[in-house]
Amino acid sequence: MAARERPAALSERIRHDEARLAEAIGQQIRHFRSELRMTIAEVASLAGLSSGMMSKIERGMSSPSLATLAAIAAALNVPVTAFFRKYEEQRDCSYVRGGEGLVIERVGTRAGHEYRLLGHNIQSRVNVEPYLITLTDESEVFPLFQHAGVEFVYLLEGRVLYRHGKKTYLLTAGDSLFFDAEAAHGPEELVELPVRMIAVLSKPRDED
Repeated sequence: MAARERPAALSERIRHDEARLAEAIGQQIRHFRSELRMTIAEVASLAGLSSGMMSKIERGMSSPSLATLAAIAAALNVPVTAFFRKYEEQRDCSYVRGGEGLVIERVGTRAGHEYRLLGHNIQSRVNVEPYLITLTDESEVFPLFQHAGVEFVYLLEGRVLYRHGKKTYLLTAGDSLFFDAEAAHGPEELVELPVRMIAVLSKPRDED
């Protein structure tokens, strides 16, 4: 069986994260080297590297192996984990080009609902997931979504009768809802197709 091709948005994010990590590691290595008042050549010699390679690592132009990081850490007399601190401190930012996003399998997708993830935060205590949802003429109505946290829905196109708990709301383009997501909710009637909406789900990180 052929290997499944990686989505373009995911590949782009991986490349972006690798570049961020290499830059953060390089900054930390330079910081520790400067504190010890050592030259690039001195650290490179102790770590068994060339000065050129050591310079590339510090500038984030090369991604060192774990063995290389261990050698540099020994030369600087710091734990390897110290090199990752700046990366861990960086704040999340997701950039998704129009029409891309990552199609996610969620409850409802088998019924013709397409969930396209537009971003995802990693380090925050609050989990936030923004989706572009498309409901076509093949969609089945399923008004019984329930999950922890809160949800915001903004209708971009079409008309839909949306249920939350015991109430229903006729949503047209530009309308929005913000609600407690633990109550049963979802589209009850697709009045005008196609329906496209932005849905933002938010819950504490420790919630399942």
